Amino acid sequence: MSDKKTVTSRRGMLKGAAVAAGAMSVPMIATAQTTSLRFQSTWPSKDIFHEYAQDFAKKVNDMAGGKLKIEVLPSGSVVPAFQLLEAVAKGTLDGGHGVVAYHYGKNSALALWGSGPAFGMDPNMVLAWHNYGGGKALLEEIYASLNLDVTSYLYGPMPTQPLGWFKKPVAKVADMKGLKFRTVGLAVDVFTEMGTAVNPLPGGEIVPALDRGLIDAAEFNNASSDRLLGFPDVVKNCMLQSFHQSGEQFEILFNKTKLNALPAELKSIVDYAAQAASADMSWKAIQRNSQDYIELKKQGVKFYKTPDAILRAQLEAWDKTIAKKGTDNALFRKVLESQKAFAQRAGQWQNDYMVDFKMAYNHYFGKGAKKS
Repeated sequence: MSDKKTVTSRRGMLKGAAVAAGAMSVPMIATAQTTSLRFQSTWPSKDIFHEYAQDFAKKVNDMAGGKLKIEVLPSGSVVPAFQLLEAVAKGTLDGGHGVVAYHYGKNSALALWGSGPAFGMDPNMVLAWHNYGGGKALLEEIYASLNLDVTSYLYGPMPTQPLGWFKKPVAKVADMKGLKFRTVGLAVDVFTEMGTAVNPLPGGEIVPALDRGLIDAAEFNNASSDRLLGFPDVVKNCMLQSFHQSGEQFEILFNKTKLNALPAELKSIVDYAAQAASADMSWKAIQRNSQDYIELKKQGVKFYKTPDAILRAQLEAWDKTIAKKGTDNALFRKVLESQKAFAQRAGQWQNDYMVDFKMAYNHYFGKGAKKS
């Protein structure tokens, strides 16, 4: 072999070795796998409640950095609203967004997370009881007793719901008797005790039923949802303040098996996203509900305060209802006892410490307020 060929050969060998070494030094780039979960809400796509469900999903998706993606479908996309719990438990859906009271038919104790006066607790206090006063463990116990493979995150304290929309304003307890009225959960029993004929229609069916005269009155939830559903198009009287659902919150459901299969990091993201969404939802509700309250007035809706006599009648009807339900349902009694113990302590603290904000509001905006 000539010297020239030898040099050329050595150069080729060195070049090949360098290429091989370079290839070995390039790090392998791992492709992050995305876990996609399909959720369904129990709300129409345009409802602010469906927006809340999407807000939660966005928080999870943003924080997960592509590792987890939740898609939220509107009510009825896969199953009817009231069949959401079973669909999530069976894995037909990976998760869902609704309210615990919708599962009332499975065990009446489930309605205690939304219906009734909650021993004087406001919605945020009910969530405090759930997270720190034993409510979460009780809810898990109920779902386990029903063999439902779900994990529940309660969040989002709802503002107090109106008594409802009426073709004629109600001024006394007797006015409630014989009314064909829409509500859900244990409120069904409360209003039945008060003499109304209750029909627990899903949200999307309420306004058409009112329009056709199938019902005389109905409640749903808040100024924003009620306006979007079309209540002001068929009824012009709304009664504000009620104890039938004064402490309700939202529920985010996961199929437990699918949630447990996620890495610890992603499960933590889900947990903290629910907490963040709870605060965000309560702030958004104040903003949007107050705006839509004004718009409803512009549409000719007349608002009336529910008479105290009707509110007291609700409390009396509630006492009779829980006495009946607690007789043959040990879990019902267990939830009530837990709520009552927490409410007695926390309620005394809140009532003693909190100032009357209405006094300050009237000072600045009431009839006798000084104009600046």
